[in-house]
Amino acid sequence: MGRFALRTGLRWKVSLAIAAVSTLVAVVLSLVVHNAARVSMLDNSRTVMDERVKVAQRWYEQSRVLGFGAKLDDPRLPEQLKKEAWRGQRATYLEDSGTGTPEVWASVPLRNGKVLSVHTKFQDRFAVLNDLDRVLLIGSVAVVMGGIALGVLIGDQLSRRLRKAATAARKLAEGDSEVRVREAIGGRVRDETDDLARAVDGMAEALQQRLEAERRVTADIAHELRTPVTGLLTAAELLPPGRPTELVRDRAQAMRTLVEDVLEVARLDGFAERAELQEIAVAEFIARRVRAVAPDAVINVARDAHVSTDPRRLERIMGNLLANAARHGKPPFEVTVEGRVLRVRDHGPGFPEELLKDGPSRFRTGSKDRAGTGHGLGLTIAAGQARVLGARLTFRNADPVLDGTDRSDGTDGECRGAVAVLWLPESAPTNTGSFPIIEVPD
Repeated sequence: MGRFALRTGLRWKVSLAIAAVSTLVAVVLSLVVHNAARVSMLDNSRTVMDERVKVAQRWYEQSRVLGFGAKLDDPRLPEQLKKEAWRGQRATYLEDSGTGTPEVWASVPLRNGKVLSVHTKFQDRFAVLNDLDRVLLIGSVAVVMGGIALGVLIGDQLSRRLRKAATAARKLAEGDSEVRVREAIGGRVRDETDDLARAVDGMAEALQQRLEAERRVTADIAHELRTPVTGLLTAAELLPPGRPTELVRDRAQAMRTLVEDVLEVARLDGFAERAELQEIAVAEFIARRVRAVAPDAVINVARDAHVSTDPRRLERIMGNLLANAARHGKPPFEVTVEGRVLRVRDHGPGFPEELLKDGPSRFRTGSKDRAGTGHGLGLTIAAGQARVLGARLTFRNADPVLDGTDRSDGTDGECRGAVAVLWLPESAPTNTGSFPIIEVPD
């Protein structure tokens, strides 16, 4: 079971990061402002109550009148104020239950030994604090929403530049040597994306120069070998009949075929090949060509289709797939036509794991079971020609037949064979050499 990976866009990651920071800042600032305002209001309330108790003391001492709701020896007087009064000290006390508006007390000892006290709740002042909390909440929500919007804008710009860079890099990988990542992302802003783009462009140019140099060397060597190989083949025809002559002719012909294949691979690697399109009926074309190169192959037509493609290149692909099946597989050989999907199957040991994992590679013929003769260029040429057609060539092995016997390779049963599938495109390649995307179902 594969590991589940959650993939999210960069702009949403940036937005969430900015939103988290905005939320943290808004909450911290709101708490600081709320606590500062509350402390200020409480300090101011205690100051007011201290002034009131002093005025109430003067009134009482002058006229024996209790003002501001003052009381003498109030039984509800907090113990802290009683202690301060015994010491002869005027004091204030804040009675806060944690819920609702706190009650503020003030007391002063009188000459006759009594304690004069006043207390009240500043409802109006703390109502202002509630209003302040609502304003802070609204402001915090506005800051968070603004942070999210800003994060989306910043993240979208960065994500758009990265998507453009990825698209340009894919075009480079597909062989479009004219594409440059820095030109693709554009923009006046210079950031780390530009550094990445320049690094990719530099790497692509260096790799392209190296590949072009290798392709030219390969093509030059093959081209230079063509003339002496042709002369060798002509000279072999002049030898007297006999087994040695047949061996010389066979090896000379094999060398000539190898030289032609290397030249073809070099041309395909240069991405300069273009398809010459014709409208063909797939089933009739495949049946005629397969009977010519593999008379014993079984042809199954599930449904026919008409496509615009290059018949010569399509014939080359099918010929190479059948030749590979004949060289490395076992009969019967089956060719199935399902509209635009063509399958070539044998009943041999199957494709090697290296080919299934990395695709066809020149001068690698695979495992020992499928080694035999050849230089590993057949499937490489088939894949290159499929790319020119805008098609896709895939390789897989059929399900094994389990017979319960132990094999020398450590597996039970026998492989049903190798399957090569050619997916022809819905639309033909354009004149500019671009290729449509082939959607391959799972």
